[in-house]
Amino acid sequence: MLQCCNIFDLVKGTPPKLNQENLKIIQIPIPPLETQIKIVNILDQFHALTTDLQSGIPAEIEARKNQYEYYRNKLLIFKEAR
Repeated sequence: MLQCCNIFDLVKGTPPKLNQENLKIIQIPIPPLETQIKIVNILDQFHALTTDLQSGIPAEIEARKNQYEYYRNKLLIFKEAR
């Protein structure tokens, strides 16, 4: 948010720096509540998707591993002829 604020007069010294006292003066704009709610909803949906993926991927890998082993055994293990 500092990109939208003019802090040129607050940056002083050599090398140029922004001290804590001047940093406290800067007013950072906050989006309207409606926009904040939209942002929160998007982040909640993203969090839900990533949580589903994180829990689903290991289970899917285990299922594919079991499937591979099943078909490997079907193809490579022969019954003895009597």
